[in-house]
Amino acid sequence: MLHHVAGLFTLMLGLLYFWAANGLTSTGQPVMNKIIILATTTSTQDSGLLDLLVPLFQIKTSYVVKTIAAGTGQALAMGRRGDADVLLVHAPEEEKQFVAAGHGIKRQPFMYNDFVLVGPTSDPAKMAQAKSAAEALRRIAASKTLFLSRGDNSGTHILEKQLWMQAGIQPAERWYQQSGQGMGQTLIIASEKSAYTLTDRATYLKLKRRIELTILLEGDPELLNTYSLLQVNPLKSSKINSAGAQAFVDFMLAPETLDLIRTFGLEQYGQPLFYLQKK
Repeated sequence: MLHHVAGLFTLMLGLLYFWAANGLTSTGQPVMNKIIILATTTSTQDSGLLDLLVPLFQIKTSYVVKTIAAGTGQALAMGRRGDADVLLVHAPEEEKQFVAAGHGIKRQPFMYNDFVLVGPTSDPAKMAQAKSAAEALRRIAASKTLFLSRGDNSGTHILEKQLWMQAGIQPAERWYQQSGQGMGQTLIIASEKSAYTLTDRATYLKLKRRIELTILLEGDPELLNTYSLLQVNPLKSSKINSAGAQAFVDFMLAPETLDLIRTFGLEQYGQPLFYLQKK
Protein backbone atom coordinates (compact mmCIF):
# COMPACT_ATOMS: atom_id res chain seq x y z
CA MET A 1 0.00 0.00 0.00
CA LEU A 2 2.78 2.44 0.92
CA HIS A 3 4.62 1.67 -2.33
CA HIS A 4 1.37 2.29 -4.22
CA VAL A 5 0.86 5.65 -2.48
CA ALA A 6 4.49 6.63 -3.12
CA GLY A 7 4.09 5.85 -6.81
CA LEU A 8 0.84 7.81 -6.95
CA PHE A 9 2.50 10.71 -5.17
CA THR A 10 5.38 10.73 -7.72
CA LEU A 11 2.92 10.68 -10.62
CA MET A 12 0.96 13.55 -9.10
CA LEU A 13 4.09 15.64 -8.70
CA GLY A 14 5.01 15.11 -12.34
CA LEU A 15 1.61 16.32 -13.50
CA LEU A 16 1.60 19.20 -11.05
CA TYR A 17 4.93 20.57 -12.18
CA PHE A 18 3.75 20.42 -15.81
CA TRP A 19 0.64 22.44 -14.95
CA ALA A 20 2.64 24.94 -12.92
CA ALA A 21 5.21 25.41 -15.68
CA ASN A 22 2.43 26.34 -18.07
CA GLY A 23 0.63 28.63 -15.61
CA LEU A 24 -2.53 26.55 -15.83
CA THR A 25 -4.89 24.74 -13.52
CA SER A 26 -5.45 21.00 -13.96
CA THR A 27 -8.37 21.87 -16.26
CA GLY A 28 -6.11 23.94 -18.50
CA GLN A 29 -7.70 27.24 -17.45
CA PRO A 30 -5.55 30.28 -16.55
CA VAL A 31 -5.72 31.39 -12.91
CA MET A 32 -7.07 34.91 -12.41
CA ASN A 33 -7.17 35.89 -8.71
CA LYS A 34 -4.32 33.77 -7.36
CA ILE A 35 -4.79 34.34 -3.61
CA ILE A 36 -7.01 32.05 -1.54
CA ILE A 37 -7.55 32.64 2.18
CA LEU A 38 -8.09 29.38 4.04
CA ALA A 39 -9.34 29.76 7.62
CA THR A 40 -9.01 26.55 9.56
CA THR A 41 -8.73 24.84 12.91
CA THR A 42 -5.28 24.48 14.43
CA SER A 43 -5.44 20.67 14.40
CA THR A 44 -5.20 20.45 10.61
CA GLN A 45 -2.07 22.59 10.84
CA ASP A 46 -0.54 21.06 13.98
CA SER A 47 -1.02 17.53 12.65
CA GLY A 48 1.03 18.35 9.55
CA LEU A 49 -1.78 17.51 7.12
CA LEU A 50 -1.85 20.94 5.50
CA ASP A 51 1.93 20.94 5.20
CA LEU A 52 1.45 18.01 2.83
CA LEU A 53 -1.66 19.05 0.92
CA VAL A 54 -1.39 22.82 0.47
CA PRO A 55 1.92 22.75 -1.49
CA LEU A 56 0.47 20.10 -3.81
CA PHE A 57 -2.62 22.21 -4.42
CA GLN A 58 -0.53 25.31 -5.10
CA ILE A 59 1.65 23.51 -7.63
CA LYS A 60 -1.37 21.98 -9.33
CA THR A 61 -3.41 25.16 -9.69
CA SER A 62 -0.99 28.11 -9.42
CA TYR A 63 -3.12 29.49 -6.59
CA VAL A 64 -1.37 30.75 -3.47
CA VAL A 65 -3.01 29.71 -0.21
CA LYS A 66 -2.79 31.95 2.83
CA THR A 67 -3.60 29.65 5.72
CA ILE A 68 -4.91 31.15 8.95
CA ALA A 69 -5.05 28.42 11.61
CA ALA A 70 -6.86 30.15 14.44
CA GLY A 71 -9.50 27.66 15.54
CA THR A 72 -12.99 26.95 14.28
CA GLY A 73 -14.67 29.83 16.13
CA GLN A 74 -12.38 32.42 14.62
CA ALA A 75 -12.50 30.73 11.22
CA LEU A 76 -16.31 30.96 11.19
CA ALA A 77 -16.10 34.59 12.34
CA MET A 78 -13.77 35.35 9.43
CA GLY A 79 -16.26 33.74 7.07
CA ARG A 80 -19.12 35.81 8.49
CA ARG A 81 -17.07 38.99 7.89
CA GLY A 82 -16.09 37.91 4.39
CA ASP A 83 -12.41 37.76 5.39
CA ALA A 84 -11.87 34.19 4.14
CA ASP A 85 -12.71 32.30 0.98
CA VAL A 86 -12.94 28.74 2.26
CA LEU A 87 -13.08 27.15 5.73
CA LEU A 88 -11.83 23.81 7.04
CA VAL A 89 -13.42 23.41 10.47
CA HIS A 90 -14.89 20.93 12.97
CA ALA A 91 -17.94 22.17 14.84
CA PRO A 92 -20.96 20.64 13.03
CA GLU A 93 -23.79 22.57 14.70
CA GLU A 94 -22.06 25.93 14.29
CA GLU A 95 -21.27 25.05 10.67
CA LYS A 96 -24.92 24.28 9.94
CA GLN A 97 -25.95 27.59 11.49
CA PHE A 98 -23.29 29.34 9.39
CA VAL A 99 -24.79 27.96 6.17
CA ALA A 100 -28.41 28.47 7.29
CA ALA A 101 -27.66 32.14 7.97
CA GLY A 102 -26.41 32.58 4.42
CA HIS A 103 -22.72 32.96 5.24
CA GLY A 104 -21.74 29.77 3.41
CA ILE A 105 -23.01 28.16 0.21
CA LYS A 106 -21.82 24.61 0.83
CA ARG A 107 -20.92 22.38 3.78
CA GLN A 108 -19.16 19.15 2.92
CA PRO A 109 -18.13 16.78 5.76
CA PHE A 110 -15.34 14.64 4.37
CA MET A 111 -13.07 13.28 7.10
CA TYR A 112 -13.05 12.61 10.82
CA ASN A 113 -11.02 11.41 13.77
CA ASP A 114 -11.90 11.64 17.44
CA PHE A 115 -11.27 13.60 20.57
CA VAL A 116 -9.65 12.02 23.61
CA LEU A 117 -9.24 13.09 27.22
CA VAL A 118 -5.61 13.01 28.29
CA GLY A 119 -3.80 13.59 31.53
CA PRO A 120 -0.90 12.51 33.75
CA THR A 121 -0.26 8.78 33.96
CA SER A 122 -0.87 8.89 37.74
CA ASP A 123 -4.49 9.93 36.95
CA PRO A 124 -5.27 11.49 40.37
CA ALA A 125 -8.93 12.00 39.43
CA LYS A 126 -9.28 8.31 38.45
CA MET A 127 -10.66 9.53 35.15
CA ALA A 128 -9.74 6.29 33.36
CA GLN A 129 -12.41 4.50 35.42
CA ALA A 130 -15.16 6.68 33.93
CA LYS A 131 -17.67 5.19 31.48
CA SER A 132 -18.23 8.44 29.55
CA ALA A 133 -16.63 11.82 28.91
CA ALA A 134 -19.22 13.54 31.10
CA GLU A 135 -18.46 11.20 34.01
CA ALA A 136 -14.73 11.80 33.51
CA LEU A 137 -15.25 15.55 33.83
CA ARG A 138 -17.33 15.06 36.99
CA ARG A 139 -14.44 13.09 38.48
CA ILE A 140 -12.03 15.92 37.66
CA ALA A 141 -14.33 18.50 39.24
CA ALA A 142 -14.90 16.37 42.35
CA SER A 143 -11.17 15.91 42.88
CA LYS A 144 -10.41 19.55 41.93
CA THR A 145 -7.56 18.31 39.77
CA LEU A 146 -6.17 20.81 37.28
CA PHE A 147 -7.93 20.88 33.90
CA LEU A 148 -6.56 23.04 31.09
CA SER A 149 -9.05 24.35 28.54
CA ARG A 150 -8.13 26.00 25.26
CA GLY A 151 -10.61 28.77 26.08
CA ASP A 152 -10.48 30.06 22.51
CA ASN A 153 -13.92 29.22 21.08
CA SER A 154 -12.32 26.63 18.82
CA GLY A 155 -14.14 23.48 17.77
CA THR A 156 -12.38 21.67 20.60
CA HIS A 157 -13.41 24.31 23.12
CA ILE A 158 -17.00 24.28 21.85
CA LEU A 159 -17.21 20.52 22.39
CA GLU A 160 -15.57 20.81 25.80
CA LYS A 161 -18.22 23.31 26.93
CA GLN A 162 -20.94 20.94 25.70
CA LEU A 163 -19.39 18.10 27.72
CA TRP A 164 -19.27 20.20 30.90
CA MET A 165 -22.94 21.02 30.35
CA GLN A 166 -23.73 17.31 29.99
CA ALA A 167 -21.81 16.72 33.21
CA GLY A 168 -23.95 19.35 34.97
CA ILE A 169 -20.93 21.43 35.92
CA GLN A 170 -19.96 25.05 35.32
CA PRO A 171 -16.17 25.00 35.82
CA ALA A 172 -14.97 28.26 37.31
CA GLU A 173 -12.69 27.40 40.21
CA ARG A 174 -8.90 27.47 40.43
CA TRP A 175 -8.58 23.91 39.15
CA TYR A 176 -10.03 25.06 35.81
CA GLN A 177 -7.59 27.15 33.74
CA GLN A 178 -7.55 28.39 30.15
CA SER A 179 -4.54 28.52 27.86
CA GLY A 180 -5.96 30.77 25.14
CA GLN A 181 -3.71 28.82 22.77
CA GLY A 182 -4.06 26.34 19.93
CA MET A 183 -4.15 22.60 20.49
CA GLY A 184 -0.43 21.97 20.23
CA GLN A 185 0.54 24.63 22.74
CA THR A 186 -2.30 23.64 25.06
CA LEU A 187 -1.00 20.06 25.15
CA ILE A 188 2.52 21.26 25.93
CA ILE A 189 1.29 23.50 28.76
CA ALA A 190 -0.94 20.75 30.13
CA SER A 191 2.04 18.42 30.17
CA GLU A 192 4.16 20.96 32.03
CA LYS A 193 1.39 21.46 34.60
CA SER A 194 0.42 17.75 34.85
CA ALA A 195 -3.10 18.78 33.90
CA TYR A 196 -5.98 17.07 32.14
CA THR A 197 -7.19 18.38 28.79
CA LEU A 198 -9.35 17.54 25.78
CA THR A 199 -7.56 17.10 22.47
CA ASP A 200 -8.07 15.75 19.00
CA ARG A 201 -6.20 12.48 18.56
CA ALA A 202 -4.15 13.67 15.56
CA THR A 203 -2.46 16.53 17.42
CA TYR A 204 -1.87 14.31 20.44
CA LEU A 205 -0.14 11.65 18.33
CA LYS A 206 1.94 14.32 16.61
CA LEU A 207 3.23 15.58 19.98
CA LYS A 208 3.16 12.35 21.97
CA ARG A 209 6.94 12.02 22.19
CA ARG A 210 7.33 15.58 23.45
CA ILE A 211 4.76 15.50 26.24
CA GLU A 212 4.06 13.46 29.36
CA LEU A 213 0.35 12.89 28.95
CA THR A 214 -1.51 9.66 28.27
CA ILE A 215 -4.93 8.91 26.82
CA LEU A 216 -7.24 8.15 29.74
CA LEU A 217 -10.65 8.16 28.08
CA GLU A 218 -11.59 7.46 24.48
CA GLY A 219 -14.36 5.88 22.45
CA ASP A 220 -17.33 7.88 23.75
CA PRO A 221 -19.60 8.63 20.75
CA GLU A 222 -19.75 12.22 21.99
CA LEU A 223 -16.04 12.51 21.12
CA LEU A 224 -16.45 12.04 17.36
CA ASN A 225 -14.59 14.82 15.52
CA THR A 226 -15.90 15.56 12.01
CA TYR A 227 -14.13 17.98 9.66
CA SER A 228 -16.00 19.87 6.95
CA LEU A 229 -15.19 22.17 4.06
CA LEU A 230 -17.30 25.33 3.78
CA GLN A 231 -17.23 27.79 0.91
CA VAL A 232 -17.96 31.35 1.96
CA ASN A 233 -20.91 32.95 0.19
CA PRO A 234 -19.44 35.26 -2.49
CA LEU A 235 -22.27 37.73 -1.78
CA LYS A 236 -20.58 38.47 1.56
CA SER A 237 -17.89 40.53 -0.11
CA SER A 238 -16.51 41.40 -3.51
CA LYS A 239 -13.16 40.14 -2.15
CA ILE A 240 -14.35 36.52 -1.96
CA ASN A 241 -12.42 34.32 -4.36
CA SER A 242 -15.22 31.88 -5.09
CA ALA A 243 -13.39 30.26 -8.03
CA GLY A 244 -10.34 29.67 -5.86
CA ALA A 245 -12.49 28.29 -3.03
CA GLN A 246 -14.16 25.88 -5.43
CA ALA A 247 -10.79 24.80 -6.80
CA PHE A 248 -9.53 24.10 -3.28
CA VAL A 249 -12.64 22.08 -2.38
CA ASP A 250 -12.39 20.12 -5.63
CA PHE A 251 -8.76 19.33 -4.85
CA MET A 252 -9.48 18.23 -1.28
CA LEU A 253 -12.27 15.90 -2.41
CA ALA A 254 -10.38 14.47 -5.39
CA PRO A 255 -9.68 10.71 -5.17
CA GLU A 256 -5.90 11.27 -5.27
CA THR A 257 -6.05 13.69 -2.32
CA LEU A 258 -8.36 11.43 -0.34
CA ASP A 259 -5.85 8.60 -0.85
CA LEU A 260 -3.18 10.78 0.74
CA ILE A 261 -5.45 11.68 3.66
CA ARG A 262 -6.41 8.02 4.15
CA THR A 263 -2.79 6.98 4.75
CA PHE A 264 -1.50 10.18 6.40
CA GLY A 265 0.33 9.27 9.62
CA LEU A 266 0.03 5.51 9.10
CA GLU A 267 3.73 4.83 8.62
CA GLN A 268 4.91 7.16 11.39
CA TYR A 269 2.27 6.47 14.05
CA GLY A 270 0.98 3.03 13.12
CA GLN A 271 -2.48 4.47 12.50
CA PRO A 272 -3.90 7.15 10.20
CA LEU A 273 -4.52 10.53 11.77
CA PHE A 274 -7.75 11.03 9.83
CA TYR A 275 -10.45 8.76 8.40
CA LEU A 276 -12.70 9.42 5.42
CA GLN A 277 -16.43 9.95 5.75
CA LYS A 278 -18.46 7.11 4.26
CA LYS A 279 -20.62 8.26 1.38
